[in-house]
Amino acid sequence: MPEDLALNPTIADWASRLDPNGKIARIIEILRTTNEILDDMVWKEGNLANGDKTTIRSGLPHGTWRALYGGVKSKKSTTVQVTDTCGMLEAYSDIDKALAALNGNTAEFRLSEEHPFLEGLNQDMAETLFYGNLNTDPEKFLGFAPRYSSLSAPNGENVIDAGGSGSNNTSIWLVIWGDSTCRGIFPKGQISGLQHEDLGEQRVKADDGGYYQALVSHFLWKAGLSLRDWRYVVRIANIDVTQLNVKGEGTSANLVDLMSDALEIVPSLTNGRAAFYCNKTIKKFLRRQIVNYNNVKLSMEQVAGKRVQVFDETVPVRRCDALIDAEETVK
Repeated sequence: MPEDLALNPTIADWASRLDPNGKIARIIEILRTTNEILDDMVWKEGNLANGDKTTIRSGLPHGTWRALYGGVKSKKSTTVQVTDTCGMLEAYSDIDKALAALNGNTAEFRLSEEHPFLEGLNQDMAETLFYGNLNTDPEKFLGFAPRYSSLSAPNGENVIDAGGSGSNNTSIWLVIWGDSTCRGIFPKGQISGLQHEDLGEQRVKADDGGYYQALVSHFLWKAGLSLRDWRYVVRIANIDVTQLNVKGEGTSANLVDLMSDALEIVPSLTNGRAAFYCNKTIKKFLRRQIVNYNNVKLSMEQVAGKRVQVFDETVPVRRCDALIDAEETVK
């Protein structure tokens, strides 16, 4: 029986609970328009001040085929504890007070001027979600790619090799978001999502060494990624973007077949909120298959008032441009 998705809140759900005046909700809405993964990603408050510690079942007990007068030994499952930490992403916006005064609606003008900050922070978060590596950037959190980086690792069966061998590769990710599968986390006692604080009017030092009066805003986003069951994430790696062919001929990866394989790898699609993620290169390629070749696996559907690309009639295909076209080969 599928999990109750109402119990798996997205970032928009958290925002609606926290901000009665609509300011944070407005910011979250802006973020969702440029980072589609936020439409699906489930968030949960961690149980640690800097993240979340979870107990994951690593082995199941098995029964015994008993003969008459034979014994049955007691057995138990095995578990392992995993701690996922959160990173802290921050920025400050300084808007010249004189410039803001030229506009009739200072609040709306400030939000429009702060829009690039929101976009930049959003891209930073999405990039870390996929590529964050604590070995090279310990101030971030651990993303998907370092967790699914080898075909021969214990979770290598969830890494599909699309055949690319150079450095012009990208990946498609299938993620089943849910409380017991994979979720975003934020520190215990903190607030979910990108937070905005109006610090009011302050004296700010200009680039020429002088000072000016500015309206200052502070942005803060504390977040991490908790992978509770690795079987519910699949990476289609080594997709050589220079070889893509709509018909899947030659050395081109047959993306529709590979995406079908990914759906069969996960134990169930009903344990959470399923979605594929790819960049604009792949999304454009898949759209051409819909338009030019009437691919029965791909279609455009109306979901929550938006036109969404859908695979196999049920799984949305989201665009996330944090996924690059220059991934090294996964071996």
